[in-house]
Amino acid sequence: MGYRSRASSRRGSGNRPSRSTHSKPKSKTKKTKGGQYVEETPVPSLQEISENTVSSLDRLGGQTFAVSPFSNYFDDWLMSLRQVISEFESNAAVNVDEALVNERKQIFADVEGELATLRLREADLEASAKALSESNHLLVELDAQYAAQTRELSQKRNSDIENLTKNVQALKEELAEVNQMKTSFFGFTKKAKKQKQEEVTGRLNVAKNKVEVVVQNFAVEQEKLHDDYQKKKQETMAKVRSLEKEIEDIETDRSVEPRKATSTALSNAVNTFIQRTTISSS
Repeated sequence: MGYRSRASSRRGSGNRPSRSTHSKPKSKTKKTKGGQYVEETPVPSLQEISENTVSSLDRLGGQTFAVSPFSNYFDDWLMSLRQVISEFESNAAVNVDEALVNERKQIFADVEGELATLRLREADLEASAKALSESNHLLVELDAQYAAQTRELSQKRNSDIENLTKNVQALKEELAEVNQMKTSFFGFTKKAKKQKQEEVTGRLNVAKNKVEVVVQNFAVEQEKLHDDYQKKKQETMAKVRSLEKEIEDIETDRSVEPRKATSTALSNAVNTFIQRTTISSS
């Protein structure tokens, strides 16, 4: 799979952790001795306070984040979570006991540790995504470089072979002329002609051998160039596949489950506290 371009970190995008909102009881009016009516705000019951708190916790537990890196939202989410619990514990109707405080501290410590681990993992994935982009770019460069080197080698081979071939052709023509030369007893003797034929033939053979050697050398060079290219490309493709596998879930928010579990644990802690308070006051 190719790596696709990902959206940059936008702290302002997506669903932001929101502050908890507790429903307020409606004001009632009371008639005084003087016949006037005044508003009085009814005090919410402990059960109503806990229900509003649990509702806010459930909302935070089901919250989704818009885009990766999702760790950009962790701090705001934790702040909202702390605010919900702080509002509950600071309510005048709530008399917090040590058991709730200890349980709440442990729950926050656990989720902070999990989110810290996820934050580091996301940082690693971001680095891997960058490395994947660079590796894909390298594959394109390797193809272009190999094509250019092959073209350059081919042009040099053709030029060298052309020059050597011209020399071979010239020697063939020279040998043909020597073969056509007539001999005489007092002029160009048969012995001289034979020597000339052997001399030209020798140079012709040398020229032909040069052509064969050049062709073979270029074939070896081309094979080496291809082998180097294939080796680099296979190594790069193996790295690409490894990086793709490593970051295949980079767009998945792995904090969903621990955040949901944390909200549920806090809701349970609040409900258990209410039960303890109700039993002790009865």
